Amino acid sequence: MPQSLVIVESPAKARTIAGYLGDDFVVESSIGHIRDLPRNAADVPAAYKGEKWARLGIDVDNGFKPLYVVSPEKKDQVRRLKSLMKEADELLLATDEDREGEAIAWHLLEVLNPRIPVKRMVFHEITPEAIQRAIDSPRELDRRLVDAQEARRLLDRLYGYEVSPVLWKKVHQGLSAGRVQSVATRIVVERERERMAFVAAGYWDIEGTFAAGAEAPFTAKLVEVDDQRVATGRDFGQDGRLKSDDIVHLDETAARGLAAGLDGRDATVQSREAKPYRRRPGAPFTTSTYQQAAGRKLRLSSAQAMRVAQGLYERGFITYMRTDSTTLSETALGAARTQIGEKFGSEFVPDAPRHYATKAKNAQEAHEAIRPAGDRFRTPDEVSGELNKQELAVYELIWQRTVASQMTDATGETVTLRLGAVAADERRATFSTSGTVIKHQGFLKAYDTRDEEDDEAAEQRLPALEQGDPAAIRALEVEGHETQPPARYTEASLVKKLEELGVGRPSTYASIMNTIQDRGYVWKKGSALVPSFTAFSVVTLLEQHFGDLIDYAFTAQMENDLDSIAGGGRDAEPWLTQFYFGLNDDPGLRDKVSDRLGDIDARAVNSIPIGADEDGVLVVARVGRYGPYLERGEDRASIPDDLPPDELTIPKAIEFIEAPKGDRVLGEDPETGKEVFVKAGRFGPYVQLGEIVDGEDKPKTGSLFSDMEVGTVTLEQALQLLSLPRVVGADPADGVEITAQNGRYGPYITKAKDSRSLEAESEIFSITLEKALELLAQPKRRRGQKVTAPLKVFDPDPVTEKPIEMKDGRFGPYVTDGETNASLRKGDSVEEMTHERAVELLADRRAKIAANPKKKKKAPAKKKPAAKKKPAAKKKAAPKKAPAEKPAAAGTDTDDDAF
Repeated sequence: MPQSLVIVESPAKARTIAGYLGDDFVVESSIGHIRDLPRNAADVPAAYKGEKWARLGIDVDNGFKPLYVVSPEKKDQVRRLKSLMKEADELLLATDEDREGEAIAWHLLEVLNPRIPVKRMVFHEITPEAIQRAIDSPRELDRRLVDAQEARRLLDRLYGYEVSPVLWKKVHQGLSAGRVQSVATRIVVERERERMAFVAAGYWDIEGTFAAGAEAPFTAKLVEVDDQRVATGRDFGQDGRLKSDDIVHLDETAARGLAAGLDGRDATVQSREAKPYRRRPGAPFTTSTYQQAAGRKLRLSSAQAMRVAQGLYERGFITYMRTDSTTLSETALGAARTQIGEKFGSEFVPDAPRHYATKAKNAQEAHEAIRPAGDRFRTPDEVSGELNKQELAVYELIWQRTVASQMTDATGETVTLRLGAVAADERRATFSTSGTVIKHQGFLKAYDTRDEEDDEAAEQRLPALEQGDPAAIRALEVEGHETQPPARYTEASLVKKLEELGVGRPSTYASIMNTIQDRGYVWKKGSALVPSFTAFSVVTLLEQHFGDLIDYAFTAQMENDLDSIAGGGRDAEPWLTQFYFGLNDDPGLRDKVSDRLGDIDARAVNSIPIGADEDGVLVVARVGRYGPYLERGEDRASIPDDLPPDELTIPKAIEFIEAPKGDRVLGEDPETGKEVFVKAGRFGPYVQLGEIVDGEDKPKTGSLFSDMEVGTVTLEQALQLLSLPRVVGADPADGVEITAQNGRYGPYITKAKDSRSLEAESEIFSITLEKALELLAQPKRRRGQKVTAPLKVFDPDPVTEKPIEMKDGRFGPYVTDGETNASLRKGDSVEEMTHERAVELLADRRAKIAANPKKKKKAPAKKKPAAKKKPAAKKKAAPKKAPAEKPAAAGTDTDDDAF
């Protein structure tokens, strides 16, 4: 019986839609993109091997014609789709309705080459009604959207393949540049530069506790002295100096003196100002605002937030999650208003539906905002049995924001009191306090805003005082403060910044966050994004020699141009020609790279000045082949991987440079009279007994324990290390000696060929014979597997709902929920590990496992019988070939905007 073949991107989406359609439809997935530009030389078809542009994948001299190849891992799926198409009488391409989805549909059309009618069906939510509407109202493939996606793809390939080799030559191999990732990295680096240049300033203030009659006490801050404003943190510049001379800067002595002079005095209300309070709800979620809220409220990374949202979309719980739009359909508006009335009461339903204008630059997605799916929103309670803890938290967040966006304003009154008092020395002090009383909660009934920067909804009731009323000073607290450098970006705040600048798209934010971390440009310290020293070098090079490529306005204009291509306002080929080849006297990317390469001073771009020591000698951080290091004259020292750049001060740098480097004499061994050295070796620091002498046995050595340092290890400790292995005793059963020693994989005991791991290196010197016999009696475990209590225990993982533990493994600490293990990363520490970070590590690990499932091992091929060797004929020496061009490093084509 003839059937319609429906093709979507993902298996999960296919399963959901198949459940809504009858036997007349077969639903299958393409499993994402089925073809793309070649990833490396091996992907290039034989027919194109000789073309000089083949590895690039774009024939720039022939209208930027792309070379698309079916991914090797997708060939089986393509064969399956072709087989299913033979049994179908109609093909429905049901990929997402954005540019990426349109491009996937076009590639399917090109590769499958159907001989049956083809229709394009689109929807932004997966419900029975939405799917039926899409089937009833198909459209044609939108070639403008395909052209826009293709132009974006070709642009990113050209950018990556031209600029990345510059980084290989001038910084080090394996680095990549990308249209959006390089701009995102620049933003993080610029913030770190601000922190490095920041000079802290100290200031003091006074907080008073006041009481009036039987009213409850309230607090107020000192704001003026003798009618001059008292300095607060915002009054200081980056250099630690006051921005204005008309401000009183209180130090500790002045603050304590004023407080003493006010002790026992009374205050008088100088003014009372009451203003109406009104706060409007925020718009429904776009991709960007959703990621920001999920980061703040649920502590999810951008990638985690998008993975959960995609799962909810594909299973029919929410609408499409990649959108710039804040619009809600008329049906959704009606559903929200109905639910507000039912759940909160009619007084929370405004007279008319709310409509929101999109604020993001270059907004172009044609969908609704992210909202619960369906013509009637299911409450979190109604779906709780179908979702895990993390999915439910995300669904509830989206439900709350959607419903709140259609509720009434929160209203109330804000009162500001100013109180004056005269000190013993006649100085006049003015204190101020504000309190807000919310009389109608409005949307706050559904959505909590207390974690938002502009939140003003915190309630504080003030006594009913009027101008001239007295208030007793009950207590005065003097407190010192220090100005803080600008906060580092988090994933949420970086996404917000990119959106404000008009850089990137909803479909790219999560991947950009991953890319800049995976490339080693950025690492996390808690939730803060810290740039590496390599990122400083890359950004410096691009700023000095390719400034327009990471200019914010230029990058946003490229987004505008791509939108114009999508809207039919301009053609892709002339635009790519201008970008790559240039126009008139304005050089294009190709000429910029070739002309400027020789001007780049590799040593200069890889240098970050730190300052000068006491003698005026410059200390510089440099990025080298083996990582960052410090240089002062002829002195050098490595920089620890987990040291944020703004913490590399001159004192810290000098400490690293002047730290003992090894080959230090600790003293003499009392038994042999030989000198004992501590040395820094290739595999770590160690101690050595005596010098190396030709013709004699090698000196005895011993590795330092993990808690020992070259600069502090003592002779006594060294002699202990050199005494190993330690004889613990003999087994009474057979008289065989048991020894304790340190090995490549940690401390252990051994008896003949039987060994067991110890929990800590210190046990080598403390373990008793009784304990050793007890360990040897236990079943043998895999080397490095220790029977120890977890380092930390956290709440259950929201996905598996199993407790998370932090353990100490063979290769360092890791977190596990019993199903998935995830090692700690650069910037993580056992002491600072939180439940949220552990959940993020596990989620990232699961995603990588899902993206790279282990392939089944092929059975070894049978060897052919060896052919008889013929005598080798003498050949003329072949001329030496020029070294082959290095294949593009993985990720050279950064695919910033690829789905």
